[in-house]
Amino acid sequence: MGRVQLFEIRLSQGRVVYSPGEPLAGAVHLRLGAPLPFRAIRVTCMGSCGVSTKANDGAWVVEESYFNSSLSLADKGSLPAGEHNFPFQFLLPATAPTSFEGPFGKIVHQVRASIDTPRFSKDHKCSLVFYILSPLNLNSIPDIEQPNVASTTKKFSYKLVKTGNVVLTASTDLRGYVVGQVLRLQADIENQSGKDTSPVVASLLQKVSYKAKRWIYDVRTIAEVEGTGVKAWRRAQWQEQILVPALPQSALPGCSLIHIDYYLQVSMKAPEATVTLPLFVGNIAVNQTPLSPCPGSESSPGTLSLVVPSAPPQEEAEAVASGPHFSDPVSLSTKSHSQQQPLSAPLGSVSVTTTEPWVQVGSPARHSLHPPLCISIGATVPYFAEGSAGPVPTTSALILPPEYSSWGYPYEAPPSYEQSCGAAGTDLGLIPGS
Repeated sequence: MGRVQLFEIRLSQGRVVYSPGEPLAGAVHLRLGAPLPFRAIRVTCMGSCGVSTKANDGAWVVEESYFNSSLSLADKGSLPAGEHNFPFQFLLPATAPTSFEGPFGKIVHQVRASIDTPRFSKDHKCSLVFYILSPLNLNSIPDIEQPNVASTTKKFSYKLVKTGNVVLTASTDLRGYVVGQVLRLQADIENQSGKDTSPVVASLLQKVSYKAKRWIYDVRTIAEVEGTGVKAWRRAQWQEQILVPALPQSALPGCSLIHIDYYLQVSMKAPEATVTLPLFVGNIAVNQTPLSPCPGSESSPGTLSLVVPSAPPQEEAEAVASGPHFSDPVSLSTKSHSQQQPLSAPLGSVSVTTTEPWVQVGSPARHSLHPPLCISIGATVPYFAEGSAGPVPTTSALILPPEYSSWGYPYEAPPSYEQSCGAAGTDLGLIPGS
């Protein structure tokens, strides 16, 4: 047995998550099998960020330090065999950024302890990582309560000599969300042509920017939903839901090397059309009711009409005349959902009026006083819930939600729009003639 049998750092009450400006207390615990002469016992509390140009490479190209404080716990002397505890306390700076870990960089906060021994003797070192969470209040973001709408018109050719337009408009009920909140998407598509469109796809994207010698961008698909295409000379409406999984917050105040942005991208391949809506992920939910989340909400459903060009070719006019007429937009169905999992209860038992355990849009998520902390997104994801943070390997290319049991959130992905509404679709004005 060696002289030093145990050398570790313990934080008070087993805590691992702290807020900026909060005191951090703990002790260095030492168990000796024999007397140990030493020159000094020190403890250091430090926070820093490092960025690399290669993925998963700890050789940082650029670094910045946020704080670095040291204390001397014992001066030159000798410790007898047995148990020894050296308490310490640091005050975390109010400007310390939230912890983060990505493939090209990380923000790390840790406590390090060392025992300096006499010459020709082995020094002893240990360290303990802790996490800082500086909650992002979505209500502090300018215009967060404004409608989130984007639209594009794409002109394209088909059958060699014919042309048409497709108008794609997408909107979300809010601009900002918290973990476990449901993002409600609506897409309106006007197919002003005689050719059916390809399926419409909505993707929740995360873009992390790392400032090394040059900017490095890591873009990931967090969740993806695919709807059906739109028939020729038709106007359609698609509504879906995405559960916001555990994600790092949008802003990392105090850090100049790493930026995090989120987007909802709605696109079609044929014709090629894309709209992008910027989103924010925070820790304190938007507390205002969205003003007008859906495009075209100012007009009554009765004013919507079939989209037909002023003078379509004869064969297309005949096709339109022989086909069904819709005074209202057709409701598109969903083909696939990356978050969809088998539901334990029959689909018919899902009620649109159920409020538990789903978190209500526009209201703070449960446990808002102690928001969950997710420090990274990658091949292995150390999601923090309670206790120590351990890596959780992902099982697919998409980043799926972790277990929500300790936060009070459900295991299942949100039901699709069609499942949740069912017969209630008449209340939402989606049935022709309503």
